[in-house]
Order: sequence, then C-alpha cells, then structure tokens
Amino acid sequence: MVKVKAFGAKSASSPLSALEIDRRVPNPEDVQIEILYCGVCHSDLHTARNEWKNTQYPSVPGHEIVGRVTAIGNKVTKFKVGDLAGVGCFVDSCGHCGSCKEHEEQYCENGWTGTYNGPAFGGENTYGGYSKSIVVKESFVLKISHSEKELPSVAPLLCAGITLYSPLKKWKVGSGKKVGIVGLGGLGHMGVKIANAMGAHVVLFTTSKNKIQDGLKLGAKEVCISTDETQMAKYQNQLDFIVNTVASRHKLDAYLNLLKKDSTMTLVGAPADPHPSIEVFSLIFKRRHLAGSLVGGIKETQEMLDFCAKHKLVSDIEIIKMDYINEAYERILKSDVKYRFVIDMLSLS
Repeated sequence: MVKVKAFGAKSASSPLSALEIDRRVPNPEDVQIEILYCGVCHSDLHTARNEWKNTQYPSVPGHEIVGRVTAIGNKVTKFKVGDLAGVGCFVDSCGHCGSCKEHEEQYCENGWTGTYNGPAFGGENTYGGYSKSIVVKESFVLKISHSEKELPSVAPLLCAGITLYSPLKKWKVGSGKKVGIVGLGGLGHMGVKIANAMGAHVVLFTTSKNKIQDGLKLGAKEVCISTDETQMAKYQNQLDFIVNTVASRHKLDAYLNLLKKDSTMTLVGAPADPHPSIEVFSLIFKRRHLAGSLVGGIKETQEMLDFCAKHKLVSDIEIIKMDYINEAYERILKSDVKYRFVIDMLSLS
C-alpha cells in the first residue's frame, strides 16, 4: 500500500476536507492512473451526506475519472504508460453471473464494487476520484479517444454520459422517434445531446424558462415548461420514449400521460425521498411502461465514449479547484451550474 492525497468526508455532517488514503501497488492485471480531472455527480453529494443511508466513512467520492496511465501490471495488454484513460462508476464485479456474462456488470447479481463506497451488498470501503491517483483492474478501465484538451469535458461522460446513453440505446432511440428529456442538469443536458446525435426529435421538459435557449442550443427541437398545463397538454400521447433525469421528488403521472401506447418512461434520477404514488390509470389505459436504468456496463461505456468522440460530444462544464467542493455541493442543490462541475485534480496539494 502507498499513501495518496485525497479529499473526502469524515462523517455525514462534516464538510469535505483533505485526508490521506491507501492505494494498492499495481497487481499484474492493474492499471495505475494519475487523476487529472474528476467530475462531480449528484451521487457524490448523496453519498458524502449519507442520504442513501449506506455510506462508509471516510468517504472519498468521485466516479467520473480521467487521467494518464503511470504504471501497468505485467499482464496488462490494452494500455501503456502515457495513455489517456478513464474510470466510471464501478471497479469490479463477480464476473460469472448472468449479468456479468452479458457485459452488464452494473447489474451484477452478486454485487458490483463501486468506485467509491465499496461493494453494493457491503464490504471493504473503496475510495474514488477526489484523489491524486487510482489503481483499477484493466478490465474496468476505459480508453479515451477524445483529444487531451477535451479531457476535462470528457470526465462527466463516465457517469452522466453513460447514464443517458444506456437507456436511449436500450429503447432504440433514433430517427423518427419523438423523445422527451425531463430536466436540464448534469444528466439531462447529455440526454439532449446524445438523443439528438442518435437522430431523434428531442423535446426538453424543464421548470425553468431561462433554460429554453440552452435546450435549443444543445439539440432540443422543442422545449416545454412543465409547470404550464397548457404546454404539457400539447404533448399528451405524443412521445415514443421519455428519460426522466430529475433527482428530486416529483409527480410522475404528468409525464406518463405524454407517452404513446406501449411506450416507456425510464427513471435515471435517484432522489433521496420516494416519488409520490402513481395513478395506475396513467399506465393501464395506454399499456405504458415505467422503468429504471443504472449506468451501463464496461463494454457499453466504451461504446458510449467512442460514440461521443465520433459525434464530437462532451459535457458543458465549470472547472473548479478541489478546495471549492463544499461550495460546489451547495450550488448543485440550487441547480446553479451549467451543467457539470469538474475538479482540476492538480489543485489537490
């Protein structure tokens, strides 16, 4: 083990601060990465403050990691020292269950291991990207084909990008489909970009009038203010698919009623408190579906990165220094960022 500088929370009520963590020396199948940039996800905040009631402390968040390979084990074949590389939301899985064999490690039946906060079903803590370096098995490391100057804006693709790409691909979004994206934040802005690049007609739903022009610039063909009942009525029974990115408690029926027969709304936002109960008639009268989706497997995440590189897609970001993270968390709660914070890890001294 070696000591590495990091930034994290020591309790649910304490601000994030400097600390040291242990990182293993690379094993034969490991890749060691100097972390250059790390995106800030709402999940980081939920975990640091124990809002999901499962946090291990000290908690070092960060699962939107990009950097440079500084060492490799003697069995590593896909990476060499100096390569740009990324790490997303998890760093291990059982490898032999049905989901893992289908390259969907995010649904590992024995519990994938999060990049931070350890295995899904409990186990030794893991530490994320708010740190100087990380060591990860080669099979869970992603290749970055964007240019180096784009690296800060690539970081959020490792969570926000794949969180939207996975359901859009699963439900076959493409040309001729009218797709709703609910919410224009860190997740939603990537949903608009990716769905548009897939060829869909994108309708953005937002509560903020000041996001109308942003939505159109990002690729939405239409923007609907979801608090306006007249505007919402225009889209009744009109949409082929909806991705709901909102990470706070809200009524789902208003959006379910916008779906055509046999169409689906997928939830990707994870609120701390449950949504209100659903009116069953919103589902049964049009045989609609309500679903959920959790990031993507390693194979699909690599596919997403390559898709985004091909279509020149990156996140809209605000770069911050490590010691600004507590202020950034407060701004996230106010939706005061366009549209993702990214930490310059060289600022961690």
